[in-house]
Amino acid sequence: MHFRHLDIGQLPRQRKETGWLEVATQLDGGVCHLPFLYVTGRTAGPTLVVTAAVHGNEYEGVETIPRVFQQIEPERLQGTLVMVPVCNVPAYEAATRNSPIDGLNLARVFPGDAHGTITQRIAYFITEKLLKPADFFIDLHSGGMTAKIPTLIGYIHSDDELGKRSQAAAKAFGAPVLWAHPPPVPPGRSLSAATDLSVPSLYTEARGGGYARLDDVSCFTTGVLNVMKHLNMLDGEPQPRLMTHYLIGDGNMDTVISTPAAGYFRADVALLDEVNAGQRLGTVVDPFGEVVAEITTERAGVVIMLRRVHPVHVGDGLAHVTGRLE
Repeated sequence: MHFRHLDIGQLPRQRKETGWLEVATQLDGGVCHLPFLYVTGRTAGPTLVVTAAVHGNEYEGVETIPRVFQQIEPERLQGTLVMVPVCNVPAYEAATRNSPIDGLNLARVFPGDAHGTITQRIAYFITEKLLKPADFFIDLHSGGMTAKIPTLIGYIHSDDELGKRSQAAAKAFGAPVLWAHPPPVPPGRSLSAATDLSVPSLYTEARGGGYARLDDVSCFTTGVLNVMKHLNMLDGEPQPRLMTHYLIGDGNMDTVISTPAAGYFRADVALLDEVNAGQRLGTVVDPFGEVVAEITTERAGVVIMLRRVHPVHVGDGLAHVTGRLE
């Protein structure tokens, strides 16, 4: 089934179907399609939108979404579940973070542009056709190829109704690490688009590395089902995993601790280690093993990200330290 003009509000009730969303034309005359899965319950209720592979080399969500789909039957559902397991199809086909067509990062161009490049058009389609009619939104990410990040659920932390709804759902999701981000939200993200539309939202991270660990897929699958129970779309109570860390910080991975020198990076710390201001996090060495840079942190906190790939160029991100909320 192909959807040229998607209207979530007009999807027939009590259905469980898959299909393709027609997003934009391509140079060869073809059409860029996004895979689409939806389940509608017998009765009206919340609309939950779940997306994955906004970055083409992050695979946990690609596995999670079909697993969620297989477990939901229309007779058990109240409301509508809409999921796109691969948002950035060009990048996914090339196994890259950014689109090989226009070089853009889909997670930095929301809300998109109807007349822009392919990446901007995908962002525009997701914003207009998926986010606008949503009552809740979950975007499944991981560390990709170059970054290691612990399995976590993140949300926009604010005292307004939007923040409270997001926080409650994040706790229901039940990842080991909960990461709260005070506003403002950096622009261009799917969550910034959702926030601008007053749609409560969550996102995930995991270790990534070009491989989806089954434990992360299981965590994300259970997490989505937990949120559906929290939203009263499914019967039952959420069964969250034990939370080990409740952290707070801006979450902006574009402004992390970077290297002033090229070479080979070796970390001295591990993910979720507690570090002090001024502590050495690792070193960059030249091909002869001589240290060309010591990497330190200006702030105390918890290590939330470490570079996975050893070779580094000047300006490459190496680590990120965030604070504790509790």
